[in-house]
Amino acid sequence: MEADFSWIYLVIFLMVPLARILPRVLKKYKIGGFQSQEVPQRQFESDFNRYEDQSDKQFQSTPTQSQEVPNSSKPQTKNMLVLGELHRGVRLFENVQKNTGLTNEELNSILEDLETKGLMKTQEKPGLMGGTKTELVPTDKGFKEYYS
Repeated sequence: MEADFSWIYLVIFLMVPLARILPRVLKKYKIGGFQSQEVPQRQFESDFNRYEDQSDKQFQSTPTQSQEVPNSSKPQTKNMLVLGELHRGVRLFENVQKNTGLTNEELNSILEDLETKGLMKTQEKPGLMGGTKTELVPTDKGFKEYYS
């Protein structure tokens, strides 16, 4: 005669819900009926006004003599703008153009200028559909120029 151990499954599957419900029930009776309903209401309150005030102060404050506007250490010429995009890992012409907002002619002349100065080079790589794609890669000289 075999022993019937199916009651073990019943105990295991009832323990999980009871383990979640029992602490809530005990907490409710310890705190007292209606006070436990206030906690979930405060749980979803946020302090957005504090963050709005901080961002307003950050953008609306006018610099004084003791408080200077943080200047970028890099000159914001178009060449440096494109070189910066190349250093951030942007490799395709279309993506550089999208990030900088330059026209085709402007970007083309800037890239030619960077290539003649030796700050950038192009690499031909096989594309997905059997064609080739041209990637723009900054050189070591380009890194030194950008970070100096």
